[in-house]
Formats: sequence, structure tokens, C-alpha cells
Amino acid sequence: MDLIDDPQPGENAPEFTVGELSGAVKRVIEGEFGRVRVKGEVGRVVRAKSGHLYFDLKDDRAVINCTTWKGQVPGLGVLPEEGMEVVATGRLSTYAPQSRYNLNVDTIAVAGVGALMALLEKRKAALQGEGLFDISRKKPIPYLPEVIGVVTSPTGAVIRDILHRLRDRFPRKVLVWPVAVQGERSAPEVVRAIEGFNALSPGGALPRPDLLIVARGGGSIEDLWGFNEEAVVRAAAASAIPLISAVGHETDTTLIDHAADRRAPTPTAAAEMAVPVRMDLIAWSDQCGARLRRGLVTGVQRRRERLRDLARVLPRRDALLSTPRQRLDEVSDRLDRALGRMVDRRRTQLAEAAGALRPAVLTGRLRDERRQLVRQAARVTPALRRQLDDHMTRLAALDRLRTTLGYEATLTRGFAVVRAEGAVVTEAGAASAADRLEIQFKDGRVGVSVSGEAPNPAPKPAKKSAKTKPSDDQGSLF
Repeated sequence: MDLIDDPQPGENAPEFTVGELSGAVKRVIEGEFGRVRVKGEVGRVVRAKSGHLYFDLKDDRAVINCTTWKGQVPGLGVLPEEGMEVVATGRLSTYAPQSRYNLNVDTIAVAGVGALMALLEKRKAALQGEGLFDISRKKPIPYLPEVIGVVTSPTGAVIRDILHRLRDRFPRKVLVWPVAVQGERSAPEVVRAIEGFNALSPGGALPRPDLLIVARGGGSIEDLWGFNEEAVVRAAAASAIPLISAVGHETDTTLIDHAADRRAPTPTAAAEMAVPVRMDLIAWSDQCGARLRRGLVTGVQRRRERLRDLARVLPRRDALLSTPRQRLDEVSDRLDRALGRMVDRRRTQLAEAAGALRPAVLTGRLRDERRQLVRQAARVTPALRRQLDDHMTRLAALDRLRTTLGYEATLTRGFAVVRAEGAVVTEAGAASAADRLEIQFKDGRVGVSVSGEAPNPAPKPAKKSAKTKPSDDQGSLF
């Protein structure tokens, strides 16, 4: 049926609710157009937190809103950027709450090579402005890497060419990280490969490469577009491992070529840059060895000739020794005469000294010394005797004090010292525990055996009478 009928005069026009009218418009738009391809310039681009992508397509007369859901973004092929001329493919739909229609885009292609080149130049200028292409950032390529990491497709001819060239020049260990080199999966996989190689630990189970090669064969600008992506360029510039870019043929240029440390015109040339020729190194080493040997021989010969020349100007041995020999003979003669004169002089001095040593003189000097010694002894002897008497007196007083304070004097007053196994016993319990005791009196020591029975209490002593003679019996200690 028609959405709106032209009412005839006098007839009632049909009535629609807002929802019915929006639904009718939605069915008409989606049924009439379905899936369409639209060419235009990308305007505003918004990436929502949910992952959905919203952007505008416009020309000089109109603007259409476009939506790409989160699950559709990986399949776009090219992410839209403001100012890019693209061909977007999708389905028309409406948004009833705001009475709008939009295009649900699932595929984007750049509209022509000219647009791609313009986008490429714009992106190149932006990345170059950040300093990612500066010469100062580039790292030197190792002369002879132990391990080489290759980022490329494992099934193409590129990896075979690289391995063949490395085997011919200088065999090295090669780690291949397989990636897609074309299509929407190319850029993310290349980024993961570069970052994965850099994340390896030196000396680990999987060795960390000393050099990386990112390689791909030739193709159109669309085929090589994955290596122009900003993420790939930033990963190459941030790589701590030196990186050689070998994307396309010699006439092909991508942005990764500017960010890499070296650019190779072809993958085969990248392998040649990575390692030297082993046979050339061997030949160069042989040449250096030969030059070293020739240098040593020549140096020895030159020094021998120099020594020979110097030997010619040296005087003869006899000429050198004749003068010292004559001087030695003269000195020897003078030495004999000097020894004789010295002995005569010493003999004269001895005679003069002996004349003064007469016995009478010695006897007189001895007598004088003896009288002087007697006088000194007479003065010293009384003082020494007084000092000796004082010391003897002090010594006798100390000995009396020692005798008075010693325990032997106590023994004379009726006491005794009890010992058990050489140690003095001062308690009854220790005496009972001992097997044998030794008792010291003033006139000797007596051994006593100890029984296990407790001692009887000692009887009280009787009062002494003034006329009773004291007894000499000391009694039992127990």
C-alpha cells in the first residue's frame, strides 16, 4: 500500500501513529536499497569506549552517518581517517528515536591510488614530525649476528630466498615468526612479531635474535599497505633489536622502510646485509696472516741490519780493555807500596804508645784507684748496713704477723681442720656424705672413717671447779 494517499476532496486521509510511520519508513529504506556501496570523503571519526566506530561520509552536497559495530571493525580492511576518500560498503538502516537513517559499514576501501598516496604522504609527514625517521635513532647492524629473526610468511618464496642466501654466505641460526603479509591481519601480526622478538630474554631457552628482518615480496600499494600502518611503523622504531626492512622490490617504498635501521631493496639483499661472505672472511684472514708474517720477517731483517750497522761503529774489545788493564797494573803496584808504608806507620805509632805504658806508671795508677775504692766503700758500707737492718726488721715483723694470722696458730688453741678428699669441710652434712675424713691437729694429721649412723648428742660439759685441773682430752668431734 502507499504510505500516503492523496485524499480526494471530501474523503478522510489515513492516520498513522509515530511508531507505525517510523516502521513503514524503515521497511521502505531497507527493502529498497539493502546493501549499497557509497563513495565519499571521511569526515568526523569517533571511536567509542564500547569499541563501536562512528564516522561521517560526505561530499559537496550531503552527509550520511555511518556506524561500524565492534565485531565488524577488524574486517574493515582500512580504518577510516578524516579527509580520506573511500568507498564504504554496508546496509542502510534507520534510527527511529531520532528519525535518522545511517549506513552500517562493514567494508572500507580507499578510492583510488591517488587517495592512497595522499593518505600515505599525510601519515609520513605526521610520523616524521614525531622524529620516528631521524637518523640519530637508527642502530648499527651487527657485523656477524649469532641469531637472526625473520618476520615474513612461512610459505612464500621470500623465506626460501633469505635462507638460501644466508646458507651460501655465512650459515647462522634463523628464527621465523610467521605472519600474514597482506590483508587486514598483516599489520597486527607484524606488530606482535616485532614486539615478541624484543620480549625474548637473552640466554633463554629460545635465543633472542641479534638482528631482525621484516620481509615481503613485491606487490601493489594496496598489497603493501599493511606495512604503511602507523602501528607497524611505531613498532619498528621502538625495536631494541636492529631491524632491516625488506618489503617489496627496489622501487617499492613503505613507511616501515623509513623507521627501520636499514632498508634493503629486496629480501635477498637483506640477507646479504645481515652477514658477510664466509669465504671472503677466510681469504681476508689469510691475507692478514700473510701480511703479519711478512711484517715480522721484514721487521727482524731490518733490526738485524740496524744491529750490524751499529756493530761496525763500536770499538774493538781489546781497545776497550787496554786502558782499564793498564790502570789496574798501576794500582796494583801502588797498592803494594801503600801497604808497606801503612804497616811502618802503624808500627811507629805502636812503639810511641808502648813507651808510655811502663810498669811503674801502671802500678801507681792501680794503687790510686784501690785507695779511692776503699774510701768509697767506707762511706757506702754503714748506709747499706742500716738499710739491710731496716729490711730485716720489717721482714721479721711480717713473718710474726703471718704466723699470728695463720690457721696453724689456731690449731695450738685446741681447734682442728677437717678435710674430705683434700678439700676443707665446714658443714656436718658434707662430713656425713664423705667416706673418709682427714683431721689436722697442731702436731699432725689423722685419718677417720665415717659411719652411716647419726652421731649421738654430745653430753653437756660439767661446770669446772676452781680446784679442778683442766683435762687435756678434747673429746669426739661427733
